Amino acid sequence: MRRDLPYAVSGLALGALLLGNAALTPDAATVGALDVVLVLAMAVAVAACRRHPVVALGVVTVAMLALHIRVHPGVSAAFPVLGAVYVAAWQGRRSAAAVASLVFLGGFLAHDISVAPPGRPGQLIVERTALLLGWFVAANVAGLVGGQRRAYLEQVEQRAVEAERTREEMALRRAGEERLRIARDLHDSLTHSISVIKVQAGIAVHLARKHGEEPSATLLAIQEASGAAMRELRTTLGVLRAPGDDDRLGLARVDELAERTRAAGVPVQVTVTGQRRDLPDEVDQAGYRVIQEALTNVARHAGPAAARIQVRYAPAGLTVAVTDDGRASPAEPVTPGVGLRGMRERVTALGGTLHAAAHDDHGFTVRATFPLDGPR
Repeated sequence: MRRDLPYAVSGLALGALLLGNAALTPDAATVGALDVVLVLAMAVAVAACRRHPVVALGVVTVAMLALHIRVHPGVSAAFPVLGAVYVAAWQGRRSAAAVASLVFLGGFLAHDISVAPPGRPGQLIVERTALLLGWFVAANVAGLVGGQRRAYLEQVEQRAVEAERTREEMALRRAGEERLRIARDLHDSLTHSISVIKVQAGIAVHLARKHGEEPSATLLAIQEASGAAMRELRTTLGVLRAPGDDDRLGLARVDELAERTRAAGVPVQVTVTGQRRDLPDEVDQAGYRVIQEALTNVARHAGPAAARIQVRYAPAGLTVAVTDDGRASPAEPVTPGVGLRGMRERVTALGGTLHAAAHDDHGFTVRATFPLDGPR
């Protein structure tokens, strides 16, 4: 309601201007009850032109033409129409604004010619028509420029929000990849070395006791320390692999992901087929991450496009896919980036397969399949 208040005030001010001008203009007719109703209808339409620009423009144009024919208040009858034309053009209703401008100018000119007094009225009519024509052209152009500027600012703001979201997701993904890399390095090197120390110390203790000898305190200390080191290392690896709630994201939250993508300006449809079932944590998280990365690529590279998320549960596997109708084409080969490589590594690490390719006509599909039964 607050956003409509300036329009309502403008409508009332224009109505007062019209009635005052009609009362003060010598050539104007007497204002009657019907004329007051026309002015009130104009004021109500101007108040509603932000939400209903086309309807309001039509009401204002008809009401002001009728007022001009009945009272003939002069060019002041064009002021409300000019305002409604500007608002309609500003909101992208260019055709309606142009048609209303032509209708009002044509009606205004026709009435002036029909009631022109004898003598030399031609010059006055031409001057008035030229004045109104310039005003209406300026209102249409100003509305068009204002609408384009508003659309540009909205696009810039949307891109800024999307860039910030993408930076945050990339930072989180890189942090997760770095944690996994550290965990793998520790597991592949340090865990192996400590395991060898623990096993060798255990064998030495066993052989000493088998021969009736008491193991030395140093050997027992090595065995105990290696066991404690293994336990602490496993705890550290667990923290690195599951550092927080973010890594517990799964397919149950795909709708939230789709909603965030819609808010970024990409229409998204979600389709789930098959019987939902409990999935292994790593498969659940990997499926979610594949969809997340694919939607990010749609928002960044597909241009104006809509996306469709498909999640299919099967007894022996899980399939997730993201399809868009963007500008990708087989004629332009896709260069795998960090996102696609990360998805492929994540999927193949779980024994699955990843398909990422452009359609024959246009668009792109990312499809990941994970096995749920049998060896990996």
